[in-house]
Amino acid sequence: MRSSMVVLTLLAGISVATYGSKQQTLEQLIARAPSARAEDQPHLYIEIARKELEAAEKSYKTGENDAARKSVDELVGYSGKASDAASQIGKKLKDTEIALRKMAQKLRDLKRGLPYEDQGPVQAAADRLEQMRTELLSRMFGKKGKP
Repeated sequence: MRSSMVVLTLLAGISVATYGSKQQTLEQLIARAPSARAEDQPHLYIEIARKELEAAEKSYKTGENDAARKSVDELVGYSGKASDAASQIGKKLKDTEIALRKMAQKLRDLKRGLPYEDQGPVQAAADRLEQMRTELLSRMFGKKGKP
């Protein structure tokens, strides 16, 4: 009984350590993304954009509107890089499109809780993400050239 508890404790500790090492900071992701393999770039840029969205939400909640606007701008920039990378390699289009849709929805939800003067940039960011989504969908399902 005692040995099984020790084993379970060790396994739990290893799991937590492994999980923690896989979680990278925003700065680490930003540094890693440009030099990553082309196949990995869409995912990395989307992960950066998600972290920027989380930062924007936190900043708006704490009243740091300038930092929040900067995060929203960064979110749009990295979403564009993810969309471009997915389009260039022709893979990860669906995953990127889904992530953009979810982030655009979160931005629209965030906008509803903001004062009127802060809603414009957030709505513009959501619109830009929707435009990127439309471009990806066109790439996935648009007419293909005749062989």
